[in-house]
Amino acid sequence: MEFVKGGLLVTLLPLYMGHRLGLPAFAIGVAFASQYIGDNALRSPAGWMAERLGFRLTMTLGMLLILAAVIVMSTVQHPGWLIVACATMGIGSAPLWPCVMSKITDISSETGNYGTHMGIIEIASLGGAGLGPVVMNWLSSDSYTFSFGMLLLCMIVVVVVALFLPGRTKQRPSTLSQVANIEADQTDEDTSIDPAYVRKPGESRLHYYVQLMRSLNIHPLLYPALFMQSFALGVLTPIITLYVVSELGLTPAYFNALLIGGGAVTVLGLIPAGRLIDRVGSKLFLRTGFLLAATALLGLASTHALPWIWVFVLCAGFSYAMILPAWNSLLANLVPAKEKGAVWGLFLTLQGSGLVLGPIVSGKLWDDISPQAPFYVSAAAMLLLFIIHWVMIRQRPNIR
Repeated sequence: MEFVKGGLLVTLLPLYMGHRLGLPAFAIGVAFASQYIGDNALRSPAGWMAERLGFRLTMTLGMLLILAAVIVMSTVQHPGWLIVACATMGIGSAPLWPCVMSKITDISSETGNYGTHMGIIEIASLGGAGLGPVVMNWLSSDSYTFSFGMLLLCMIVVVVVALFLPGRTKQRPSTLSQVANIEADQTDEDTSIDPAYVRKPGESRLHYYVQLMRSLNIHPLLYPALFMQSFALGVLTPIITLYVVSELGLTPAYFNALLIGGGAVTVLGLIPAGRLIDRVGSKLFLRTGFLLAATALLGLASTHALPWIWVFVLCAGFSYAMILPAWNSLLANLVPAKEKGAVWGLFLTLQGSGLVLGPIVSGKLWDDISPQAPFYVSAAAMLLLFIIHWVMIRQRPNIR
């Protein structure tokens, strides 16, 4: 799924809507924002649904929606329908990360190796998200029809894979003694659970989520940090391909080389970074990663020299190898044992809200100020994240 979304959002749709259809950057940003709105608005409900209905049904329904969205994108050229298709793709992808993070939190709870497991997941995710734009760069120069056809084939494969995911798990004890043991275990477990984690009969879902977040005892600065972490990425997503092609004058093949180089640094660094995070904590990795990312973004906006572009791209890749597992590890340690899917859904919704606003801001910055402006804003967001994290650590030294 990340291969399909990466190929569409990073390469195919910006080129298709910008070059083929002649739409302004703001229109492309609105289409991208609709995708992120659909994704983030339903992440928490999707996480809740996955815990009740199982991964198989929840993910299969989502992947069918993405398949329908790609069909619409490949057959219509009206901007309105493209925006609707992007929103549908976002709705379909909403269950993915609550399901993934809930399961990773579950299997990591005994050992505490969140960083290592998050690193493995990020390799799978970034591998697809990085390979998608590279492949689409090669194919889009020949035929948009063939590129969309390949993505449709990929989504059919993804739907088939979703049918093999775990379904709803049910405990079916065969003897009265097993029933008694399970009830005893549940009773012992419930005594240690904060009552706020359990939805009361007749309680509205909104009130339940508000009480759930209050009971987590989280530093209030985490919420703007969740927003800024994705905003820094969202403000670059719609324009990065256009910037490389129109401003730097690089060919799609050279852009592929940059993507492969920066992505390889990130992927290769995820596992060792995750293991070190499990041993020493996420503080040093987040601080270094935020500063390095800000430096790389400022550098990319300030030079046209290819050697320096390579330096800054590799620095950006290295910074994300530190940020991604460290950030997810920090969040994983805040998730309660109960309602993992719902809490992860809330975290991911707040975090993804930056991906909603980022593309809209990006398009306006590009059209009204300069092509470099989105890079400066993204770098400023990274510096602000460094400051927020530094304040959080000073006030809550126990944050790992």
